[in-house]
Amino acid sequence: MSIRVTVDSTADVPLAQARELGITVVPLTVLFGDEAYRDGVDLDGPSFYTKLASGKVTPTTTAPAPALFEQAYRQMVADGATGVLALSLARNLSSTHDSALQAARTVSSETGVPFEVVDSHSVTGGCGLPAEIIAREAGQGASLAELRAHAESLFKRVHVVAVLETLEYLQRGGRIGRARALMGTLLNVKPLLEVKDGQVLPLENVRTRGKSLDRVAQIIAALGELEALGVIQSNDEVGAELAQRARAFWSGPIEVFTLGPVVGTHAGPGAGAIVAITANENAASA
Repeated sequence: MSIRVTVDSTADVPLAQARELGITVVPLTVLFGDEAYRDGVDLDGPSFYTKLASGKVTPTTTAPAPALFEQAYRQMVADGATGVLALSLARNLSSTHDSALQAARTVSSETGVPFEVVDSHSVTGGCGLPAEIIAREAGQGASLAELRAHAESLFKRVHVVAVLETLEYLQRGGRIGRARALMGTLLNVKPLLEVKDGQVLPLENVRTRGKSLDRVAQIIAALGELEALGVIQSNDEVGAELAQRARAFWSGPIEVFTLGPVVGTHAGPGAGAIVAITANENAASA
């Protein structure tokens, strides 16, 4: 494989998939007080939620420094990469994209190997699902320009609709307004959110867990013809429930993305989502 694909750990690409597809994953960091854990390296999703449940320390997250991306990029070049496509967490949500871009410029100028850095405008499977598609095409010999163009097209057609147990964790991390978090807590409802254009946007509140999962599936089904679909889960139960509902309108493969510690810090336990790539860029938004 001459063109290599890299993502940061918030894409939640399963490690086995990343190895199979040749995707390099650069980890963000989760902090529990003075304890630092590399996302998906020192701490996986299940261990994170166990630690989160203890409630002793509220975790925070940090983006990788450019030097960490530089290390990964240099290794890819040393391994024979003739070009690198980096797909990043939404720039609006983190400085991760800027670190990836700065590192790409440095390594490209040193080595002469071309780099392209593309903002996914999304997170978790909203970046991970397109990344898997692009990595397969890289393995089939697509050029760097072709891969970048297709990645940009896929990201324009990605839809992520999520249900959370509570908005408390998004509010703690500053990813959604305090008033919205208070409303969700007082009404004891399940908030539905959409990730769109690099923003986490509230859609509606649903009274029960079952109905909220139904509603996620209904919103995705209403988008029309789909090219690819996946479920995003904090645990196997919510992923299985969403996959079952998706089978009512989708017969293709369903990719599974388990929320790692960084995204889990903001989504909290009990979160689930469906990520879909529409066949048509003009598909109605959720």
